Amino acid sequence: MYEPSHFKVEDRAALHEVMRAHPLATLVTMGEGGLIANPVPFVLHAEEGEQGILRAHLARPNPQWKAIAAGAETLVIFTGVERYVTPAWYASKKEHGKVVPTWNYVTVQARGPARAIEDAGWLHTHLEALTAQQERPRDEPWAVTDAPEPFINALSRGIVGIEIEIASLAGKFKLSQNRPEADKHGVLNGLSTDPESESQAMASLVRAHALGERP
Repeated sequence: MYEPSHFKVEDRAALHEVMRAHPLATLVTMGEGGLIANPVPFVLHAEEGEQGILRAHLARPNPQWKAIAAGAETLVIFTGVERYVTPAWYASKKEHGKVVPTWNYVTVQARGPARAIEDAGWLHTHLEALTAQQERPRDEPWAVTDAPEPFINALSRGIVGIEIEIASLAGKFKLSQNRPEADKHGVLNGLSTDPESESQAMASLVRAHALGERP
């Protein structure tokens, strides 16, 4: 990934935070059959391995798990908050007009050796962890045990587990850090006036990373 120094993030805790907040990532593998990419929800086990372990599952008919079993190179791309940035927000536009549109975004890439897992016990534990991760914020969280056990067991036979030991992490937080101070404030003001939650989230990131302010 292209990482200019303005945008490069190496703080593992910050990268893990993005991965937890945006668990639906793109699983990319490169094998004999070429590139395969699929959106897959992941669970990060940060306390395991040197940089964490990612666990997920694929439908058994999905050929990607077979590529992984055969030793395919693996990349997982997590996409965080993103927002279009209009040059109309820049103070520079009024000064000299030499500005163009851009995009602010947060992304994390994880690479590492992967293996396919068909063990029923492993799959059951993983499904419980994935469900708990997503249901935890709800007032009445659903649990795997809420469904009949024979039903869950039958569905589990139709999936294959994936485990990736993270060997390298790359983070890119492109949040207007390279703009003049007045332009940074212009971007913050522009985003802040948009009531959409993504714009408000991006405004908080620009405030923290580009301007060094805290909420």
